[in-house]
Amino acid sequence: MDKEKDKKDDKDKKSTKDQDSKEVAAKDRPILVAVDFSDDSKAAFTWACEAATAFGAPIVLFHVVHEPAEAPGYYRHDIKDKMRPMEDVAEKMMRKFLKERSDANPHNKSLKNLKTQLVTGLPVTRVLKAADKVNARMIVMGSQGRSGLAHLLVGSKAEQVVRMAKIPVTIVKATRENNED
Repeated sequence: MDKEKDKKDDKDKKSTKDQDSKEVAAKDRPILVAVDFSDDSKAAFTWACEAATAFGAPIVLFHVVHEPAEAPGYYRHDIKDKMRPMEDVAEKMMRKFLKERSDANPHNKSLKNLKTQLVTGLPVTRVLKAADKVNARMIVMGSQGRSGLAHLLVGSKAEQVVRMAKIPVTIVKATRENNED
């Protein structure tokens, strides 16, 4: 009888230990925030920071440097940027985005445990691969919410990520002054 009780106690201890290690592992799983530096991205980042604080999770701020044909001039905001590689300009935009978000909320605890990643390629594919690579607990991204012809022609990257992701995806929209956007 005592041997059975010892086995049960050992099994309970192992189960508790496994549960504790799963909780630690889950806590370390980051929230991947895919941004394009738009107002919707700002709203998504703010939401993700609040979620990261609630979960005690780190954040990976992620941007895909996309093909110039997809959005000509996107990385050429400044005359000095015309001759710089897109990746360099995107990195500059990422730093500016992060500084603005940090200045807007200097007491944000989740910024202390934040990493940034810039990659080149097709946004949907790269977001999904990055989420898998960092073992993200969830993906957060903004959406412009195009409709009608624009949606049919361009499609929605956010919608594609939602359909193809193996983990939860939260789509955040910025508050609009009017409903024409």
